[in-house]
Amino acid sequence: MTDRSPDPAALLAACARGERAALQRLYQNEAPLLLGIVLRLVRDRGLAEDILHDAFLRIWRGAAGFAPERGTARGWMCSIARNLALNALRDRQRLVPLADGWEPLAESADPAREADGRRLEGCLQNLEAPRREAILAAYLDGCSHGEIAQRLQAPLGTVKSWITRGLKALRECMT
Repeated sequence: MTDRSPDPAALLAACARGERAALQRLYQNEAPLLLGIVLRLVRDRGLAEDILHDAFLRIWRGAAGFAPERGTARGWMCSIARNLALNALRDRQRLVPLADGWEPLAESADPAREADGRRLEGCLQNLEAPRREAILAAYLDGCSHGEIAQRLQAPLGTVKSWITRGLKALRECMT
């Protein structure tokens, strides 16, 4: 097991002061975790490594903006990497041309899956509008909690609560 001290928050503070050695240490400690997150999303090692590089540039440039009272340093870095990966996926989807002769697939050949989908739609409709909007923005649009808070003009903590409670209600409704 690797030694992860000093903690990421201390290394971010050092990065904010311009200490390049802190960025190097942060990269050594956190790059495997961040690469794993990005790789799971984009499923392309080359693209994931490019995104990881961009994430660490953003971490270096934005280290002074990290606020420990709003969350953990590791969580902050993970959200940067995740958001960059989601942006790359969105960009890639916009650029993929459709092949000639493309035909849409049937919605689903599996009746059980269709039934689950209808049940999920019903459960979503039963949620209060802000919870439903927050969950859809997070899981369908790939928005971060901060982006959702901005979109819905609600405090970040409230948005996190809406998502947590909404997911709990969906789980209960689906079982």
